[in-house]
Amino acid sequence: MLRLAILNGPNLNLVGSREQHIYGSTSMESYIDSLAGKYPDIQLSYFQSNVEGEMINFLHDCRGNVDGIILNAGAYTHTSIAIADAIASIDIPVVEVHISNIYAREEFRQVSYTAAKAVGCISGLGLQGYALAVEYFLNK
Repeated sequence: MLRLAILNGPNLNLVGSREQHIYGSTSMESYIDSLAGKYPDIQLSYFQSNVEGEMINFLHDCRGNVDGIILNAGAYTHTSIAIADAIASIDIPVVEVHISNIYAREEFRQVSYTAAKAVGCISGLGLQGYALAVEYFLNK
């Protein structure tokens, strides 16, 4: 059975209620539940944290436990060399996902420290980006 972890960073616990014109009105919990229903033969785990160190610990804890990671590091995408280093250190393929198109937003959001350590990046396709990342791992 394919084992995938979804890791979301700061403020993504508020998806569905925050800036709906950017992030939509579906809550992350609801979307993760529907994703698990769509892929019943995949073991999906989910973790969200607003704390950089907790995200790094989660990445480390994935070693030996998952086959791939879907990461939306939120604002840490643009600031965290530590999360990028954690991705490089765990030898697990990571697909970076962004709900919004980071390349069509503020200039500082157009830089991703974590994407350089990921196998790929999906940006701007809404919550559907998570399902596309699952499809990548299924077809890998």
